[in-house]
Amino acid sequence: MELRQLQYSIQIALEKNFSRAAEKLHVAQPSLSQQIAKLEKELNVKLFDRNTNAVELTHAGAVFVEKAHKVMDLIEQMKNEMEDFSHIKKGKLIIGSLPITGSHILPRVLPIFQQNYPGIEIVLIEESSINLEILTSQGQTDISLLSLPMQESSLTYYPVMEEEIILTVPPKHHLNTKLHHQKKEINIIDLKDEPFITLKKGQGFRHITIDLCEQAGFTPNIAFESSNIETVQSLVAAGMGIALVPYMVTQTKWSHFTPIHLQLKHNPKRTLVIAHQKGRYLSKAAEAFIDTMMKVMN
Repeated sequence: MELRQLQYSIQIALEKNFSRAAEKLHVAQPSLSQQIAKLEKELNVKLFDRNTNAVELTHAGAVFVEKAHKVMDLIEQMKNEMEDFSHIKKGKLIIGSLPITGSHILPRVLPIFQQNYPGIEIVLIEESSINLEILTSQGQTDISLLSLPMQESSLTYYPVMEEEIILTVPPKHHLNTKLHHQKKEINIIDLKDEPFITLKKGQGFRHITIDLCEQAGFTPNIAFESSNIETVQSLVAAGMGIALVPYMVTQTKWSHFTPIHLQLKHNPKRTLVIAHQKGRYLSKAAEAFIDTMMKVMN
């Protein structure tokens, strides 16, 4: 069994197509097919079911690809560790990020990091909370910028910062008119009859919104959902409902539809963290990135 056969199997499982996998791997398709046939013969099991539409993993193939991922990840960790022993300031750091959170934080951190470590190649993976947690738990990112609470128990983390959660309402909303003169903070229970606009399932901030409402004693009435927090704000500004949003997104004006931002009573916050797989070797580059982020954000 050869390492390239493991790589080939992983790529075919990802693409579900021999031609696309061969293109991504920069090998000829006949050569790819030959290597997989050789591997199946050596293992005496069928790894892939081939048909005219797609390539699917057999049960044995699914187990094999899962193990192959772990082997390749161990090899990558070993390379990182050996590079650290040799004090080589080069290598690759795969960073996972929530799209909107990353767009506000990474531009502050990455320029400083790359100035100090110009030989480190940065690969950025942007995904929803649930997908990013899965990728991180599988070792497909070295470190990831996430928010608490996390669903994956296989992750450990370093707190980076706490961020206030803000209520956003349409400009002519009765809460805005009422509080304009009183200058009071909003109690979340006062929102129980309001239509909410939230992020779609799988987004961490959606869970934060629902948890805060349930802690106040009600389940939010979700009128609209979006995969983009900026769309959420625009829909609020257009009068379609209200939303809870992280403070950082209130600092950027991106459209003509601008909502009103109000403070919540007790100032609820979310915690942003840098997470990685428990027991995974953390390279010097990853440690340096975490250190840089802590200094910049605090």
